[in-house]
Amino acid sequence: MLAFLFPGQGAQKVGMGKALADAFPICRDTFAEADAALGEPLSRIIFDGPEDRLILTENTQPAILAVSTATCRLLASRGLTPDFVAGHSLGEYSANVAAGTFAYADALQIVRRRGQYMQEAVPVGTGAMAAILGLDAEKVAQACREALENGAAQGEVVSAANLNGAGQIAIAGSANAVARAGERAKALGAKRVIPLAVSAPFHCALMKPAEDRLAPELRALRVSDPRVPIVANVDAELKRRAPEAIDALVRQVSAPVRWEAVIARLASEGVTTYVEVGPGTVLSALVRKMHRDAAAFNVGGPDDLTAMASLLRQA
Repeated sequence: MLAFLFPGQGAQKVGMGKALADAFPICRDTFAEADAALGEPLSRIIFDGPEDRLILTENTQPAILAVSTATCRLLASRGLTPDFVAGHSLGEYSANVAAGTFAYADALQIVRRRGQYMQEAVPVGTGAMAAILGLDAEKVAQACREALENGAAQGEVVSAANLNGAGQIAIAGSANAVARAGERAKALGAKRVIPLAVSAPFHCALMKPAEDRLAPELRALRVSDPRVPIVANVDAELKRRAPEAIDALVRQVSAPVRWEAVIARLASEGVTTYVEVGPGTVLSALVRKMHRDAAAFNVGGPDDLTAMASLLRQA
């Protein structure tokens, strides 16, 4: 069984996808579709920067979606299609495009607004995220709980945001509460606590205003039942019908990404081969750490495609 995994925000870099667009007309056309759907040359920002424009959330989200979709279409043109799909946070939109839940052009427009709504939900500087390494989910939850109990300010938020597996958990919330939770995590035995350079505290209760703004727009999309099951971030369950897939996208805005559970579910369904479709190598690396017997590849450029095809033939 084969699963396609789609990366989320943080995988972006200037120049991603350019080699694919230069080498393959199907990829070039996919980027041209993105420019047309958004009414501006997004592809120019993706290929040439500047970086300070690419890292704006409203640009980053459609940019990663475009690169992932271009890559997925190329793989499909070579006869490689998945039995299951999943995506990390934003990547779940790419997964739904791959599965045919909604149109690529619609997805580009809605992830741009998703980025805007998430950015506007929390004033800049008041929220934060941090990666906690080497501590299990129960201890991370304890660190967050004690940070709130010990805090003087009222109404603060901090909680697990990305349960990535392989000893990697990100927390998100109010900046001061995240800092205190990081200190508590160190006291409880965390190997490292790394502040993350993000523009907003994603996947926590502070994102509820963004979820409320996005929900009616997601539910207004023209949709079809997915052609292949989607394993959702929010509950690691298979989504086989469009309403279920849309509901999962709504809930994931303010809920944690349960990525370790997503990979465990795929493995339980018999998946032994994983292809990370789009920029970056984070997801395929996590699979290798969690399931050493699995075959995990990443495809973000022509060289990756050639190497993966060769390895698959050998297998």
